[in-house]
Amino acid sequence: MSRTTSRPARLAAAALCAIVAVSCAEPPRDRADLVLGTVCSVRILDGGDRGALDAVFERLRGIEATMSANADGTVVAAINAGAGVAPVAAPDDVRYVLGKALSYSALSGGAFDPTIGPVVKLWNIGMDGERVPSPEEIAAALPLVDASAVAADDAAGTVFLRRAGMLLDLGAIAKGYAADEAARILLEHRVKAAVIDLGGNVKVVGKKPDGSPWRIGIQDPFDDRGARIGVAELEGGATVVTSGVYERYFIGDDGEHYHHILDPATGYPVRNGLASVTVISSSSIDADGLSTTLFSLGLERGMALVETLGHVEAVFIDEDKRVYLSSGAGAVFKLDNPAFALTPLPFP
Repeated sequence: MSRTTSRPARLAAAALCAIVAVSCAEPPRDRADLVLGTVCSVRILDGGDRGALDAVFERLRGIEATMSANADGTVVAAINAGAGVAPVAAPDDVRYVLGKALSYSALSGGAFDPTIGPVVKLWNIGMDGERVPSPEEIAAALPLVDASAVAADDAAGTVFLRRAGMLLDLGAIAKGYAADEAARILLEHRVKAAVIDLGGNVKVVGKKPDGSPWRIGIQDPFDDRGARIGVAELEGGATVVTSGVYERYFIGDDGEHYHHILDPATGYPVRNGLASVTVISSSSIDADGLSTTLFSLGLERGMALVETLGHVEAVFIDEDKRVYLSSGAGAVFKLDNPAFALTPLPFP
């Protein structure tokens, strides 16, 4: 079985390429490291010091050590081990991220579900042993995917998965929380301008030294990391997060492309004609959760949801390289790749 996934070395070279144009009065201070399962980078353009970078990466490693579903000794691992047995103590940040995930599960009618873990483990996409599970395996795992069976008790400070075999997986939203935390820490360290890129989850802090808008490239889902379809021009505090079929996938023995965005209803990768969805917002945790949610909902239902939300815009790209924008996205996003076509929505 052959596979193609994100490559850390290649990501490191492209980690800061999402920012199309940057100018600054002093040399930027950069750091990149492999954490949260991807290459994370921070570039400080104005203010702060090296201590700010130290504090950011210490926090990122702390989030990984608490919320990873793929490592022993994390809080999420303990919650999963306690499924069907007993509630597990969980710190405020874990319950906060879980609460956000559960809210998007409710908002999407289950298209986003943080208890997708049993299905994720079957496929293991992007990790050793990735494979196409048998229909029988998927059928056995699907009953364990049920966000309504999660009990988060803020008063007691615990989380409980009510049925044995359930597995919590916060991977579709934790990087967004981490980006927001990184921005908070930079501001606390008096950073005036910075770029945070957590494996494609991009958040900008403050104002560029030259006063121009931040220019963030939106990934071409059919090309190498760093290739773009266009540019979003944004003010400080904005975030851009993309979910797509190109992020983690493998080619099965049957020649099929299997990507990592799994449908909680079927247990198979979502197939609805979309190649990627990019969310532009002021909150990275919301953008992270929404990018997966909107992709899973598909163009019509996803666009309908976007239009009910404040301070959120979205760019949908389908498999035929057609680009669809939410009602306010045209004010901040400009398509500049001639291989793609800006297309009116095919529904009212």
